[in-house]
Amino acid sequence: MEENQNEIEKETAETAEKTEEKPKDKKESKKEVKKLTEENEKLNESLSELTDRYTRMLAEYDNFRKRAQKEREGVYFDAVSDVINAILPIKDSLEMAMKFADESQLSQGVTMTLTKFGEILTKLGVEEFGNIGEEFDPNLHNGVLHCEDDTLGEQIIAEVLQKGYKKGDKIIRYAMVKVAN
Repeated sequence: MEENQNEIEKETAETAEKTEEKPKDKKESKKEVKKLTEENEKLNESLSELTDRYTRMLAEYDNFRKRAQKEREGVYFDAVSDVINAILPIKDSLEMAMKFADESQLSQGVTMTLTKFGEILTKLGVEEFGNIGEEFDPNLHNGVLHCEDDTLGEQIIAEVLQKGYKKGDKIIRYAMVKVAN
């Protein structure tokens, strides 16, 4: 054990001798300072480059995240729109049947079905538009017929041939209308 301790003391003394600094002259100090300054500048440039790359990558990821969110919302709207477009002809047919209905139980059933249909569309956030008396808007209405009617103003919807539907700001189906004057 004493031998191990002697060896440890010897190694410690040798290490201390190696680490002792020898006095250097001014030229060597200036060279070392210059070398360290250059190394520091290189490291700062490298840090700046890595920071720039990180910032760009972060911005790119944020843009990707936003784009993916928009695509998901678009896919959802397209799916809802496709389903609603597929079932709207049924609603149109039921509404047409109600125009010719009498006071039978069958007409009451059709009325109840139309009411339920309207509730479901409301739950889905779908709104009807294109009513008689509204002002014609080419962004919402598809004007297929034109008539002269002195009782209605200019560019007023005189008849609705097919109702329009929208979800939020997006049009699912344009209203097909007859426009006066």
